[in-house]
Amino acid sequence: MPQRDEVSWTNVISGHVNASNYGEALGLFSRMWVDPTVGVDNFVLSLALKASGLDNNVVYGRLLHGVSLKNSLIDSVFVGSSLVDMYAKCGEISESCRVFDEMPERNVVSWTAIITGLVKCGYCKEGLQYFSDMWRSRVHCDAYCFAIALKACADSYDVEHGKEIHTQAIKRGFNATPYVANTLATMYNKCGKLDYGMCLFGRIRTPDVVGWTSLITSYVQMGRDDIAVQQFILLRNSDVSPNEYTFAAVISACTHLGKLNLGEQLHAHVIKTGVMDALSVANSVMTLYSRCGRLNSASVVFRTMTRKDIVSWSSIIAGYSQAGYAKEAFEFLSWMRREGPKATEFALASVLSVSGSMAILKQGKQVHANTFKVGLDHTPLVQSALITMYSKCGSIRDASETYNSTTSDDVVSWTSMVNGFAEHGRTQDAIELFEKKLEVGLTPDAVTFIGVLSACNHAGLVDLGYRYFNSMTGKFNITPSKEHYGCMIDLLCKAGKLVEAENMINSMPFEADEVVWSTFLRACRAHGEVERAIHAAEKILKFNPTCAGTLTTLANIYSAKGKWREAADIRKLMRSKGVIKEAGSSWIEIEDEFTAFVSGDRTHPNGDLIYNVLDLLISGVDATVPEVDTLLFDE
Repeated sequence: MPQRDEVSWTNVISGHVNASNYGEALGLFSRMWVDPTVGVDNFVLSLALKASGLDNNVVYGRLLHGVSLKNSLIDSVFVGSSLVDMYAKCGEISESCRVFDEMPERNVVSWTAIITGLVKCGYCKEGLQYFSDMWRSRVHCDAYCFAIALKACADSYDVEHGKEIHTQAIKRGFNATPYVANTLATMYNKCGKLDYGMCLFGRIRTPDVVGWTSLITSYVQMGRDDIAVQQFILLRNSDVSPNEYTFAAVISACTHLGKLNLGEQLHAHVIKTGVMDALSVANSVMTLYSRCGRLNSASVVFRTMTRKDIVSWSSIIAGYSQAGYAKEAFEFLSWMRREGPKATEFALASVLSVSGSMAILKQGKQVHANTFKVGLDHTPLVQSALITMYSKCGSIRDASETYNSTTSDDVVSWTSMVNGFAEHGRTQDAIELFEKKLEVGLTPDAVTFIGVLSACNHAGLVDLGYRYFNSMTGKFNITPSKEHYGCMIDLLCKAGKLVEAENMINSMPFEADEVVWSTFLRACRAHGEVERAIHAAEKILKFNPTCAGTLTTLANIYSAKGKWREAADIRKLMRSKGVIKEAGSSWIEIEDEFTAFVSGDRTHPNGDLIYNVLDLLISGVDATVPEVDTLLFDE
């Protein structure tokens, strides 16, 4: 154009903003700004501020702030509202509040901008305070502002405040507005009031994808994954198309339910519809495969992701860690340190967990060093993981030093240290630490009691074990779980108090499982209680009819009592079912190489040398002749 006026400049800039070409819009504004033939008004300046906010370009936004001051446009409610919105979108929430507070005049747009900015930046309490101020200032509140306030209640789980806003929305007639109605249902769902949320959702004539997604997500968050899947099926039968967040939620539900087949179908569908490119969907698919043991599939998804965030890295590391693949977990952690974002507490704790479970002390120490580099060495989650790792790797001294270096008392680290001492048989240290922290006001949780009961178990402290066990309900209002009962039953069994152990098994508020009966079986066999041992073995076989260890033990017990026919029947059953008692296995780390071996293994390339060394070791051990009654005649 040979000549350009304010209208032509504004139209072109507006077109680029509407087309999401924010960089081009700002470039055009710069050219307009230096053109002496035209002037900048509050409308075009607001367009440029909108582009800066959407482009997250706070540097240019500050320049525009200066332009508004220079051109005396700062007092315009239109420009002021745009500045508030721009700073909020760029994450400069304090600057956004300052501009708002200094505005000489405010309208519903200004109030909505500051409330929306605060809520989207996570300052829900402050956003609700501004909403209350707006209400008192008698500014006309529109449906969108009500919806934002309800979102703040949902995100902060403030159901009481949400009910108040719900009442106000009814008085204003906004509760029937689809956007407000959907947000109301979301608020009640997120606050755990699923019946309220479902009732409101059912009243919406045409629920949109936001409402459906909110409902499904809420059920997932409340652990009602089966209902979440059912709601997704209802959604698919409606006229509404699910979006990326809907798919991410329902795939998460499949993960929690272990529904791999349905998850795979959803994976195929999101690939077909192009939704797989969404980060939330890719992360949920990868987590599905990790949790369901399909680590190769999870790795393929991870490696083909165009973008990866901290959730992606943490998920893949946790997947390999929890499956016991230490080498792969460490490789992903190293890759993350080189190319990914800063490691999170969760990622580091996951790798430390696998280091501990596989007793890989060297690599555990490397991760410990990395926690210092990223500044996460003093977070409770990481410290607890470090204490547990060192304890499981046999380095209780390092575990104790790590615990003593903690800057504040927290239940998680305390519990880890008590459990560490208990695992190493250091009963006195475990009990002293437990009692010491009780005196300073720390309140134990269920896991802490597992540690202190295990310590009593190691030392055979029956009376003290009873005292701690009874204090769970009497003093700390903790309902004992199967693990706590298991600790007490094991303690009684080791002390030879089989009658008390059997009474506790029969009086538990839930059915004794295979682990409890196995504990009782071992004790009965050790103390020659044959009839009780047979009873325990029969209980175990109800849970696991082909349990090789139990069948072998039962056959041996029958043989020891001269019940040869019963023993022969057990052996025959084992042969017909193909039941073989698996050989024990273990592994060792030598110069960063992991070597696994099983009992009687002759396949190792250095097998001859290994057995020669074993022969030398065995020759130096005094032979002990076992009693015939306790021999296991394994086939």
